[in-house]
Amino acid sequence: MALVPLPLHGSDHRPDGWRGASAQDAHAPIEDGDPTILHGEVGGALVRRSVLPGGVRVLTEAMPGQRSATIGFWIGVGSRDEAAGQHGSTHFLEHLLFKGTRRRTALEIASAFDEVGGESNAATAKENTCYFARVLDSDLDLAIDVIADMVTSAVLDEDELEQERSVILEEIAMDGDDPADVAHEKFVAAVLGEHALGRPIGGTPEVILAIGRDAVVDHYRRYYTPDELVITAAGSLDHDAVCARVLEALREAGWDLDGAAIPAPRRSTEPAEIQGQHTMDVIRRPVEQANIIMGCPGIVATDDRRHTMSVLNAVLGGGMSSRLFQEIREKRGLVYSTYSFSAAYSDAGYFGMYAGCSPAKTGQVIALLAQELDQLAADGITEEELRKAVGQLSGGMVLALEDPGSRMSRLGRAELVTGVFQDIDESLARIRAVTRQDVQDLARELAGRRRTVTVVGPFDAPEDFGFTRP
Repeated sequence: MALVPLPLHGSDHRPDGWRGASAQDAHAPIEDGDPTILHGEVGGALVRRSVLPGGVRVLTEAMPGQRSATIGFWIGVGSRDEAAGQHGSTHFLEHLLFKGTRRRTALEIASAFDEVGGESNAATAKENTCYFARVLDSDLDLAIDVIADMVTSAVLDEDELEQERSVILEEIAMDGDDPADVAHEKFVAAVLGEHALGRPIGGTPEVILAIGRDAVVDHYRRYYTPDELVITAAGSLDHDAVCARVLEALREAGWDLDGAAIPAPRRSTEPAEIQGQHTMDVIRRPVEQANIIMGCPGIVATDDRRHTMSVLNAVLGGGMSSRLFQEIREKRGLVYSTYSFSAAYSDAGYFGMYAGCSPAKTGQVIALLAQELDQLAADGITEEELRKAVGQLSGGMVLALEDPGSRMSRLGRAELVTGVFQDIDESLARIRAVTRQDVQDLARELAGRRRTVTVVGPFDAPEDFGFTRP
């Protein structure tokens, strides 16, 4: 099985022309009315997808030999989707759903997983929110029941909201004490500008102090609905049993599962008009190191060059043999940590390079970051660098997928972000298909864009540094 498009939107469960793969990978048409699509078999791991009544989507990957399972309840809404007056509400809900439902107190939610040795948590992102748990396979029904209860029946008590307001403010303050975290937040905001993706996921102290319960409840009622819910699970499990238990839990919660369809996309996949800024923003902090990020707008999540971007990052700043590490740390001894990174969303993305150094070396390190990107764009990469990058990415991908949690997340991303499921073999083939010319072409594109530099630390940028000060 290779690359399979997912029917992310619309009411038809089985679009014409769809195919499923059997255990022998022989393609055959899906019968009308069959609620399950079998995506493929990955190293013996069966990947299946169903659309339940109400538009609830369930994707599972059964992994032979596992004794545990990880399950995630995804809502396709993130911080970028918040309306005016509701900024910060997505992250607020992530906290509040653990604070009690009509059936369980906050302690009972926590105890349910502690008593079986399980782990539960949640994550808010810019384009989705996920509530997840890892448990023994025998306790998977329990995990489904508890998380379904949280997602469908949160009380959102006023007193609990006020208490969590203080907790979230402490979380923001903690992040604000981390200069590297501040650098990343300021960099993203500068590169993406007024785009909603430029806002911090957790909100700012100002918006958290201002938001009221009504705004959070409105956000909850709008997005926490069957048609927005995606459930992914991986490990020791049976797809049909998971679907049956999910459906039972949602009906027990009183959700209306009649008549809803998967919603039309709320976001465009066409790249937004983001030009970037040729600016240097210095946030002075009394810390020992200057935390530097240089970068520019990147590519979107559905861009065919996303595998090329992975190879580019591996060569430029993906490990101890990368160009940034070798040039700035090993040869010159200017930094302890340096790397490159990228992030991609439905209609925007960014690319960046990070380094931390003593304040006196900041100017030199900024120049070297620019130099390495420019050199990559001008001269390309060697055959040896390409080989090492492909090996690094291939090994990392396979090792990561030894974990059911990584496979659960991969299914969620396929459904909510790219709209395409790739099995391991197809993903590896896409990486191996990247050429030196592909990497150089992308590097030239990135190098030609306006660069933003963010520095957090005691650094005084000289006036002739070449960047506009915001």
